Amino acid sequence: MKPVRSTLQKWMRENKNFQEHYTKIKQEILNDPEIKAFLAKHPQLTKKEIDKNIIKLYEFKSQVKQCDKCTSLDKCMNMIPGYSPVLHVEGKEIRLSYKKCFQRIDYEKQLEQQRLVQSLYMPKQILEAKIDYIDADPKRSKAVREILKFIEGCKQNIPQKGLYLYGPFGVGKTYFLGALANKLKEMYISSSLIYMPEFVREMKASMKDDSLNTKLDYFKKADVLMLDDIGAEMQSSWFRDEILGSLLQFRMMEGLPVFFTSNYSMEELESHLALTKTGVEKVKAGRVIERIKQVSQPIPVFSENRRT
Repeated sequence: MKPVRSTLQKWMRENKNFQEHYTKIKQEILNDPEIKAFLAKHPQLTKKEIDKNIIKLYEFKSQVKQCDKCTSLDKCMNMIPGYSPVLHVEGKEIRLSYKKCFQRIDYEKQLEQQRLVQSLYMPKQILEAKIDYIDADPKRSKAVREILKFIEGCKQNIPQKGLYLYGPFGVGKTYFLGALANKLKEMYISSSLIYMPEFVREMKASMKDDSLNTKLDYFKKADVLMLDDIGAEMQSSWFRDEILGSLLQFRMMEGLPVFFTSNYSMEELESHLALTKTGVEKVKAGRVIERIKQVSQPIPVFSENRRT
């Protein structure tokens, strides 16, 4: 077998333009402003060391230039998408490593924020709601003021009370919850949005695979819990006492806020919760309402129906 060196020399003789092309590329690399600045900071690097690491310098030059032109992470042209090369020196040797670019940092930040909003059967429109999109309707101004007050309070510590927003269909109560959740995620505060009728079905189904306690425990401990359309679910004493009552009791004891939306006032909801298949249970319904009062304050929302 012929030595590798002689084989390479033969190849270079047969490719007369190789050396000329290599010299041109090398000169372009060494004349690159960033590389010139890097080498100027490290005068201990010899010509031999620089020549030995010319491939690293070439990689740095080509990747950085592409990064300058990048408009989004999915269009990243770098060898490692979302990462920019960094040159540094260890002793007298040039090292090339990669760090996250601003596009990837922003992307990961958005993913992290998205994880802060956990939703159980909430429509996409609600999950994309924004505080800035809420119109200035005087009939809903009290609710908006209280929501903004809650957000302001979160800058110090999460307030112990949420809101019980009640009123007719289509006045924007659920939209308020989505807008609040999105604002909270910008502050890195987690929230869970739950559509109550589906929540009841989810809890019943969880009994079959023994996941009920795990799921319930998750909702108990969310920074901010939001129960949408309470009173619309199929009523049962089991759900009222074992699920809803337990959930509210934990959050009341821990000082964790709950937001509600409902078509019922608290008094009307109490009557609704009292009705079961076995009769009227006023005491147990009253106990749940007392817990609701401990974790939220009632705010009426009466306006035109925005769904029509």
